Amino acid sequence: MEFETISPRDVDAYLFRKDYVVIDIREPRDYRKRHLKGAICIPYERLEEGVALLKRQELILYCERGATSLMAARKLSEKGFHVKSVVGGIQAYSGKNVESYSTGRRRE
Repeated sequence: MEFETISPRDVDAYLFRKDYVVIDIREPRDYRKRHLKGAICIPYERLEEGVALLKRQELILYCERGATSLMAARKLSEKGFHVKSVVGGIQAYSGKNVESYSTGRRRE
């Protein structure tokens, strides 16, 4: 099975949609510092068990710079998941849908 890549500017189209799950695969401390609004945190090391019940959902994965989410997308697609990976990760994202739990405010 294949997976797709999407550009950071296109990720906003997938946020908050019921048919997509946006997953930050970085460590929780990095997620708390800065993440896409609406994304859930499932670290790479726990990803396969964390998405086990999401086989019917479209998964959008991102990491810090894009390399780890590409590996994860390849792995999950081989197991039958429908996956997209954000090219360049959160570092490449410059949209308005970023928030932080360390400050409790959205970053713009």
